[in-house]
Amino acid sequence: MDKVGKYLFMSEPFHCDFSHRLFMGHLGNHLLNAADFHSTDRDFGMTYLNPIHKTWVLSRLAVEMDEMPLQYTKFFVETWVESAMKYFTNRNFRIVGEDGKVFGYGRSVWAMIDTQTRQPQDILEIHDGDIANWIEADKECPIEKSSRVKMTDKVEFVREIDTYYNDVDVNGHVNSIKYIEHILDLFGIDYYREHNIKRFEIAYVAESYCGDKLSFWREQTGDNEYCIRITKKPENEEKTIEVCRCKVVFVKK
Repeated sequence: MDKVGKYLFMSEPFHCDFSHRLFMGHLGNHLLNAADFHSTDRDFGMTYLNPIHKTWVLSRLAVEMDEMPLQYTKFFVETWVESAMKYFTNRNFRIVGEDGKVFGYGRSVWAMIDTQTRQPQDILEIHDGDIANWIEADKECPIEKSSRVKMTDKVEFVREIDTYYNDVDVNGHVNSIKYIEHILDLFGIDYYREHNIKRFEIAYVAESYCGDKLSFWREQTGDNEYCIRITKKPENEEKTIEVCRCKVVFVKK
């Protein structure tokens, strides 16, 4: 089996926005599914981990696109493990059409946690560190790694939302991609008529669960560049908890 996995997807029409191009959120789901297929095929995926009370959780994700696939376009998501450490592993992605056209790339960082204690687990203990045999360090991923999203006191509150059944995934917490969708909803549809998403990066800090109220804070940090922070305030607690930070870079159409 090759170190690089390659999985076919299609830009289904009802996964596309008004411009007939794939939503970033649905692309994110395809990336996460490709990561799961790749790890499962090589026996360190959730099929193996869940019965021993462990799972993978996404820690960071950066996606940079030249363009989004048009509806009905078939494309491949290639994915490979770039490196693996005790508590984190770096996984990359390439989104490429059937004709070889490259749409974009992604970089991600994953952690393994115990599903009962929610505490980090030693990745290298799984199958005596067999993940190291699947590392592909030489395949190019030409986009920058996730940066540290810095925000100032100029940040402004945008909105607060409730979380429900459809926000929660197989790991029992608010799904990584749902945060992306909620963040991109902070910008009006008229903005998307004039701008495309060039780069999206997000760092997950804490888990949130069904019923949590999420607050969104935004700051413009450059031309067509915005940083967003999501916080939650658990019921009957005074302390506000940061859930994640994100940076979105747009380009004019």
